[in-house]
Amino acid sequence: MPENRGTFASHEEVEQLREEVRRLRKQQEPANGQNGHGENGKGDDSKSKDRGKDDETKEKEDKPHPLRKWLIIGGILVIAIAAVGWWLHARNFESTDDATVDGHISGLAARINGTITGVYVEENQYVKAGQVVVDLDPSDNKAELEQAQAQLAQARNQTIAEQPNVPVTQVTQQTNIATSNTAVTGALATVAAAERNYDAALAKVREAEATNAKAQADVARYRPLADKDEVPREQFDQVVATAKARAATVSANYATAEAARRQVEESRAQLTQAQQRAEEAAENAPREVAVRRATVATRESAVQAAKAQVDQALLNLSYCKIETPVNGIIAKRMAEVGQRVSPGQQVFLITQIDDLWVTANFRETQLRRMRPGQSVRIHVDALSADFNGYIESMPAASGAVTSLLPPENATGNFVKIVQRLPVRIRFKKGQGGLNRLRPGMSVEPKVTLE
Repeated sequence: MPENRGTFASHEEVEQLREEVRRLRKQQEPANGQNGHGENGKGDDSKSKDRGKDDETKEKEDKPHPLRKWLIIGGILVIAIAAVGWWLHARNFESTDDATVDGHISGLAARINGTITGVYVEENQYVKAGQVVVDLDPSDNKAELEQAQAQLAQARNQTIAEQPNVPVTQVTQQTNIATSNTAVTGALATVAAAERNYDAALAKVREAEATNAKAQADVARYRPLADKDEVPREQFDQVVATAKARAATVSANYATAEAARRQVEESRAQLTQAQQRAEEAAENAPREVAVRRATVATRESAVQAAKAQVDQALLNLSYCKIETPVNGIIAKRMAEVGQRVSPGQQVFLITQIDDLWVTANFRETQLRRMRPGQSVRIHVDALSADFNGYIESMPAASGAVTSLLPPENATGNFVKIVQRLPVRIRFKKGQGGLNRLRPGMSVEPKVTLE
């Protein structure tokens, strides 16, 4: 292009010179005519000669310069070569002006209810992680901590008082088991004695029955003799009396045997009862101990719950000092002294300038040859500076799909629009000026395609 411009400028200068020559010739023609008349014919000859020379000069001047065509062809070739070179160079790069610096913006919020008593930072101020930026009134939280500590002490004392009940219950249940076993042993002995008494009573009954049978037989033998007065009447009466006594003894022995039998049954019932009590004591002993241990465990759980309340109260007291979780710059302050805040209410926005990247919205037709790891030259408009970077990741979806109201192409009102997809570009470490970058700055990334 510069060569063509030089060619056109020379042609214009030539035309101007030609016009100037014509003008001068016209001015000189009257003078030449006057001189010719005065010289008697010599002027006509010279005039005709001059005209011939002028015609020859004019023809030479009207004929184009032989280099002009080649200069024009050369200019066209230069332009064509430059266009091809630019196309070959540009096809290895992709760029866009729809890109901004992006980063994490952390919201710093209160974790408890409270009244702000102090604010120690302003907007655009750099803060470090762990730095106290806001103080809340700790009076309510101190009272809650003291109450929780008192409940913890009470729960511990109740646990200490309950712990001895476990060994006491164990000893008591062992005693009950031993007593029940002793009662069973005594009941067994009682049953055995009652059975022996019953056996003895039965033996007496049999003895009395045998004696009674002999006495009744004596009465039967003596009665005929007495009727015949072969034996004294007094002797017969004595035999009859003895028989009656023997019969009464049999009845008495029957009654004693019956009483002994009933005593055996009563002793056996007492033995059954003693055995049931012994079994109950043996079964209930571990249960009673388990109940006492469960009570102790409940008390210990109450201690743990009270301790958790103390820990929570300590945490709430520590939350009265709001600290920054990350390094960064205060982007927005929303906290004022005297303001009442609630859990989750934001008091600051912090921009993390140590971890920045570029979100470049390339057209979908530009992503054909892009890959993670490719080098990127990033021009920052605000700084008028260039930085080196690389593609960190390719997009998961287009911006339209992830928007609040994504398009519904199935409705029938479909118009094909070239979509843009966000590509994440990471700055390379160790470059000067990275600390001057801020989220939201406009940039123009240029990706080198490989």
